[in-house]
Amino acid sequence: MTIDQIMRAAPVIPVLVLEGDQDWGKLAQAFVAGGLPVLEVTLRTPAALDAIRQMSKVPGAIAGAGTVLNEAQLAQAIDAGAQFVVSPGLTNPLALAARDTQIPFLPGIATAADIMRGLDLGLDRFKFFPAEASGGIAALKALSGPFGNVRFCPTGGIRVDNARQWLAEETVLCVGGTWLYKPDDDFGEVTERARAAAALAA
Repeated sequence: MTIDQIMRAAPVIPVLVLEGDQDWGKLAQAFVAGGLPVLEVTLRTPAALDAIRQMSKVPGAIAGAGTVLNEAQLAQAIDAGAQFVVSPGLTNPLALAARDTQIPFLPGIATAADIMRGLDLGLDRFKFFPAEASGGIAALKALSGPFGNVRFCPTGGIRVDNARQWLAEETVLCVGGTWLYKPDDDFGEVTERARAAAALAA
């Protein structure tokens, strides 16, 4: 899959910070059942790589690694079975390494200069991060103006009560959200929450 196809697979990408030793495959199944197959597991915890390994084996799940900061983490994510990678920012070494591996890559941007650097590297799909702190929808509209073919996944400050507004923007293909899973959530509740999020673009 291309990064564009991944971004179009569902309106919301759960951004997951996972702790402990659990059956993460069941969590992936809960999200898939709710209509959110694309899962971003952030590399912020010791459990992250094992969670990606488990989730990547779940039918229908598209498991990726978030908070990828450098080439070493990129290699670890790919080894764990990540189907895409997300970074909070855009650096040339990481972008070139991702291009060499041909893994779908979604780098974070917050300025026009970031976007121009990404375009120079052959990228036109970006995470707008941190979305609310960087000026919100007004800032994204201003950034989108000069870059007609660029599309975004805003992340950071996106909530269930404002996600629909972001998704209404023409340049937004999906949003990333942290509200979809908290530690010790019942997986049935996760599925219901996912189902509600999947309907936000309707």
